[in-house]
Amino acid sequence: MGFRMGIVGLPNVGKSTLFNALTRTASAQAANFPFCTIEPNVGEVAVPDTRLYALADIAKSRQIIPTRMTFVDIAGLVKGASKGEGLGNQFLANIREVDAIAHVLRCFEDDDVTHVEDRVDPVADAETIETELIIADMESLEKRLQNIVRKVRGGDKEAVQQERLMKLALEALNEGKPARVVEVAEDDLKAWRMLQLLTSKPVLYVCNVPEDQAAEGNAHSEAVARMAAEQGNAHVVISAKIEEEISQLEGEEAEMFLGEMGLEEAGLDRLIKTGYNLLKLETYFTVGPKEARAWTIPVGTSAPKAAGVIHGDFEKGFIRAETIAYDDYVALGGEQAAKDAGKMRAEGKGYVVRDGDVMHFLFNT
Repeated sequence: MGFRMGIVGLPNVGKSTLFNALTRTASAQAANFPFCTIEPNVGEVAVPDTRLYALADIAKSRQIIPTRMTFVDIAGLVKGASKGEGLGNQFLANIREVDAIAHVLRCFEDDDVTHVEDRVDPVADAETIETELIIADMESLEKRLQNIVRKVRGGDKEAVQQERLMKLALEALNEGKPARVVEVAEDDLKAWRMLQLLTSKPVLYVCNVPEDQAAEGNAHSEAVARMAAEQGNAHVVISAKIEEEISQLEGEEAEMFLGEMGLEEAGLDRLIKTGYNLLKLETYFTVGPKEARAWTIPVGTSAPKAAGVIHGDFEKGFIRAETIAYDDYVALGGEQAAKDAGKMRAEGKGYVVRDGDVMHFLFNT
């Protein structure tokens, strides 16, 4: 299990340049005019995790299979999108399909790259898109409330629950707040997710800064950081141009280039780590001579559910999970040594998987 992150923003903020860099493709046409990305481009990337390679080295695995993350480059949004302006309807439909939103904000000055509103103000840009999504959610909910009136009057339990949640969402939206600020009870989470509200999705602000400001950021990115903190959202500072250059380099060359730019790691790594934290995801591993593989699961996943990520039969017939903590596996030099040292645990159905667990599942067929 990976996750789908939609790359959104106003036209000409660097969305497609970033997408090209992250996916190492040229499939998204990066050009200096609005709506150059019309259909959402989809690209998969391997999630970088040095732990996987350390495990594979110890187990002498013939194949290494990282977990993957999907990026969706979505058409640029403009003011009025909720009314169908520009490519608004298409944008809103595409954004419903992603798990989280990476909102790229222009934090650079460049007279050669036009801004759709002739200014550089990333906070205002963020507010423009948030407003359009709030309006779209309000209109959607108002229509749906009208459509379920009869069912609610008839006492339909599902409709009554939906009406209550929709009214909760509308209360926040009418105050100019996104649906993600609404506190939802555990029993309501499934029904809440089925509402598919645009503003309920987690947001990661991506500050696209000039190359010489990638390490420290600038006044624009600092303003975004303050906004993100106030909202409880996340942010990262990235130079799309640097990421594009790194994507053309390999191994030591890429590391040297990062060092020259004063960066410890590539923007992709920081983007994924922040995205994982945003969505409360973690990784466990399966390791052997044949392959070393990483699997992504939500934090708090039980052992049977984690097994089900590999195959549904593993979950249905789950017996137990033989589990070794990553640090123990590496420190002791592999599975057998960990087992001999008493560091392999037999965990049952109630076990909650921890980030970095090395697991082997036993199940009935």
